[in-house]
Amino acid sequence: MTIYYEQSGHGPDVVLIHGWGSHGGVWTEIARELAQDFRVTVPDLPGHGRSRDFAPDAFTPEIMAEQIRHRLSGPAIWVGWSMGGLVALAAAQQLAPAVSRLVLVNATPKYVQSPDWPHAMPPAVLEQFAQNLEQDYAGTIERFLTLQTAGDDRAVLRRLREIFRHGEPVTAALRAGLRLLKEEDRRSVLAGIDTPALVIQGARDRLVPMGAARYYAEHLPRARLAPVAGAGHALFLSHPAVFLEKLKDFIHG
Repeated sequence: MTIYYEQSGHGPDVVLIHGWGSHGGVWTEIARELAQDFRVTVPDLPGHGRSRDFAPDAFTPEIMAEQIRHRLSGPAIWVGWSMGGLVALAAAQQLAPAVSRLVLVNATPKYVQSPDWPHAMPPAVLEQFAQNLEQDYAGTIERFLTLQTAGDDRAVLRRLREIFRHGEPVTAALRAGLRLLKEEDRRSVLAGIDTPALVIQGARDRLVPMGAARYYAEHLPRARLAPVAGAGHALFLSHPAVFLEKLKDFIHG
């Protein structure tokens, strides 16, 4: 299975990994800015965007991380947004020499609530998403895009809609992604990841609570938390200058 990717710029490697239902185009503005100082790799995850190849058994964080690693020339700064955070985290866990720094953007080690994990959505919400996907593909995506904004941020919602229209993911990939979000729990591996890490989190995220970001910052041995006031789930679209400032400070620091 092959994945589509774009590369631009020269310098240290940075890889930008998108989330569920999206594709690499969500990073266009950020990639353009970073390409002035870095070689930026932006993949489309399997079944998303222009990566039309899809095999359900290969839709795991480890396999996707390995596919991305083959597109890099050496150690890279891995930036994972939302579900893409699971891929970046898997790279830091399984392919440590390939990850010089780890950046988790509105990400979480566990997406559904359990008795010992309140920092997530109730299981019924994800189940409802899965049911709705089968009955109303477009409506389900629209509701998901709306949840990614900080309430009334219509400019971000417009941008997300534009990105989606340029590369609708295949339904099987969306199903596999929802299953991933339902089943993954990476809390137990965090203590063994020694990569320098930055956790960037929108304070008004309606999908990933701040508690999940704090957990990452407290349990990854070399992590620090960088909250973004007023930002929702797609904070690099709503607050690009702040996002880039925090990211570059971390990389150069």
